[in-house]
Amino acid sequence: MILLGILASSGAGVVVVGVAGYFAGGESPGTYFVTVDKFAFSNDSRSTLATGLSSARGYATGMSNQGVAGYVAGGNGASRVATVDKFAFPADSRTTLGTGLSAARTGVSGMSDSDVAGYVAGGTEASQVTTVDKFAFPADSRTTLGTGLSNACNWSCGVSNQNSAGYILGGALAVGTRLGTIDKFAFPSDTKSTLAATLSINRRFPAGMSDSGVAGYAAGGQNGTILTTVDKLSFSAETISTLGTGLSAATYAAGGMSNSGVAGYVGGNEPATATVQKFSFPSDTRSTLGTGLSSARYVSEGFQDGF
Repeated sequence: MILLGILASSGAGVVVVGVAGYFAGGESPGTYFVTVDKFAFSNDSRSTLATGLSSARGYATGMSNQGVAGYVAGGNGASRVATVDKFAFPADSRTTLGTGLSAARTGVSGMSDSDVAGYVAGGTEASQVTTVDKFAFPADSRTTLGTGLSNACNWSCGVSNQNSAGYILGGALAVGTRLGTIDKFAFPSDTKSTLAATLSINRRFPAGMSDSGVAGYAAGGQNGTILTTVDKLSFSAETISTLGTGLSAATYAAGGMSNSGVAGYVGGNEPATATVQKFSFPSDTRSTLGTGLSSARYVSEGFQDGF
């Protein structure tokens, strides 16, 4: 594993602090974006990469390999795509993998076992699917897990506990039913179980953040109404609690990125905004960045050079 950044303490002991987080693509009504905004974790300052996505799209997902590369997989623009774009750290140069998803799909969710593999789960092809594709690092070779999600669904979010497990939370069924289900994929075996715990409110389009070794978060979402709710999944106990302070405004279809041991970020939402909210770990106190996304949009996807 390539370790960049500085050391900081968290509830799990000593962790590596990340370098930067990214919000890629997205949509403002009728317009899709190639834009990739980069936020330096040292001071939360924003820059915009000179080279964006290979095609304008939203409804994709992000995966991360600390110190090596971030990935944006699938999504929808002019059409659904199987494309996986790779941004090499620290140059942020982009290539497109020769092997993409096992099928073109949108509304996918992602999780990562940094320096081992990234995963793209669920989404919509002609209809919702249970498929989970795995990309092995560093070769980026793709396989498809024999056991997929417990429900054929889209618009879930993923959180990751490095070298332990990834989780897919919430989503929507083909009939429009919102889910509170939490599926767990244990690393490195990729065995799937479904937690007894569920989200406090069934929802689609939550944003996922991870404090590796401690907890994952599902922020906002929609179930009839748009939510400010932020649920916290304890990785050790695998129980759900709800933060006393939620999002600053009801939010869904936002992106999430994480700097484990330090903070998680929620960027953009439907209707299109440029707002980026920050939840500091371990207190979970919320603030709003003075500089948000470079343009108002929703369904951007986050990845990070960090856990």
